[in-house]
Formats: sequence, structure tokens, C-alpha cells
Amino acid sequence: MSKLGAYLRLMRPANIVTAIADIMLGYAASGALLQLWENGFEVGNLHLLGWLVLATIGLYGGGVVFNDVFDADLDRVERPERPIPSGKATVAGAAILGAVLLLGGIIAAWQVSAVSAAIALAIALLALLYDWKGKHQSLLGPINMGACRGGNLLLGVSAIPAAVAELWFISLIPIVYIAAITMVSRGEVHGGNTAALKGAALMYALVFAGIMSLELLPQFNLLYSLPFLLLFAFLIFPPLIKAMPAKEPKLIIKAVKAGILALIVMNASIAAGFAGWQYGLVVLLLLPVSIYIAKSFAVT
Repeated sequence: MSKLGAYLRLMRPANIVTAIADIMLGYAASGALLQLWENGFEVGNLHLLGWLVLATIGLYGGGVVFNDVFDADLDRVERPERPIPSGKATVAGAAILGAVLLLGGIIAAWQVSAVSAAIALAIALLALLYDWKGKHQSLLGPINMGACRGGNLLLGVSAIPAAVAELWFISLIPIVYIAAITMVSRGEVHGGNTAALKGAALMYALVFAGIMSLELLPQFNLLYSLPFLLLFAFLIFPPLIKAMPAKEPKLIIKAVKAGILALIVMNASIAAGFAGWQYGLVVLLLLPVSIYIAKSFAVT
């Protein structure tokens, strides 16, 4: 692994692709996509999507880089293969990279609106809080991590700033889902806790209920979401169920990896409800990209 490869690994490239899916979902939910179709590409607001994608690349990448910065001492004992303890990357270098990425994410969001910049700043602070203290809290930690994802979804919605106040509640779906994955991930090194894994399964079920409840919105069509929801269930439940009785770290890691990659499918299912099955397929195309990148870069 080269030095460049080590720093790229710190950014979790496969995970960043899932964050882009958050933005694409929020963009569609805001109504910006409809305006784009009505106004035409030459006078539309497609450039807003580009800025928001750049923003989430910086925010997510910076957040996970700082995760390794704060965990450097622990990783020397538990995960010596990681870039910093292996010597391929330094703590100082990683901290500089993380700071540049976070600042760049906020600046990119500012190109869309002050609302977008405020959301980006909140995401950056939440990510740093999680890396520093949140991950060590059994209850608040998963909520902290979930709030980062919920904020990322709202960042996509902020393509139309007024839509944030109208659709804030959809951020609860990724908050619950990521909180569940975070609960599962606690067993990556030493093995899982059966109660925590069962709790995560219940939270997964709540996510499905939340997505289906969006049918109450006049602009959401559940029928378009159903095929994607079936694929979502197929991806997340079998690895989690398999990990429950064994509680082995390797199975826990597989369950976490499946949950992270399936974020794209979850986003595709909701995006399809807001913007049609064709747009859902466009979002879903990010999945093979993420899976391909995950072959070279770890997602946990």
C-alpha cells in the first residue's frame, strides 16, 4: 500500500459513494429535480447537485479520516493493519487531510446557499463530536452517528432551502438506520452482543415502516419503492441474522459492511417514491460502484 493509497483508505471511498446517494435522494425529495425537468438543463439547477456532491465528499471523507486520527492509539493495539498504526500515514498528515476535507465540504455547500452551509457546518461538528467522544457512548453514540447521516440527507434537500423545513422528518429514517448499524459495529473487534443485534433488527424494521409511511405524502408513490425495498431487505437481514447466534467478529464485520452498502438501496427506494423508478435506478447504479471500490478499500 503506497502512501497515497493509505490516505485514500482513510477516506473510505466506498462509503463516500453511499453519502452521494444521500444527496441524490435529498435533491429529488426537495423538488429540485422536478424544477430541472421543467426548466431544462441549460437554465436548470443541476449545478446545485454538483456542489452538494462535492460537499458530502469533503464532509464524509473528513469525518472518517478524523475517526482514525482519534483512534490512532487504540488501532495500534486492535487494528495494526490500518494506515496510521502501520506507518503508511501519520497522525499529523491525517489531521491536515481531514481538516482540509471538512473545510472544503463547508465551502462547497456555501456555493448553494447559507442554509446548505449551516447544515454542512453542523454535520462537520457532529462528525468530530462522534470521533472524539460519541463513539464511546453506548446510547448517544449511535444517535450521534445517525444524526450525521440525517444531516447529509437534509444537505441534499437544501438544494431548495425552503424544503428543509417541510421535509426535515425524513432525516429520521437514516438516523435510525445508521444508529442500528453503529450498534452492530460495536462487535467488530471482540464479537457482538445478541441483545444489541436483536435491537438493530428491530430498528431495521422501523426503517421499513418509516419508508412505507411516506406514502402519506402527496408527492410520494410507494408502488415505485417496493422493488427497491425488497432488495434492501434481502441485503441487510440475512447477514444480521447469521451474525446473531455466532457473535463472531468476522460475521459482525460482514453485517456492518452489508448495512453500509445497502444504504444506497435504501436511498434508491425512497428516491424512487419521490421521483419515479427511473431515478431510483440511477441512484441504485451507485451500488456496483461502491461494491467495486470496496474490493480495494475497507468500509469499516
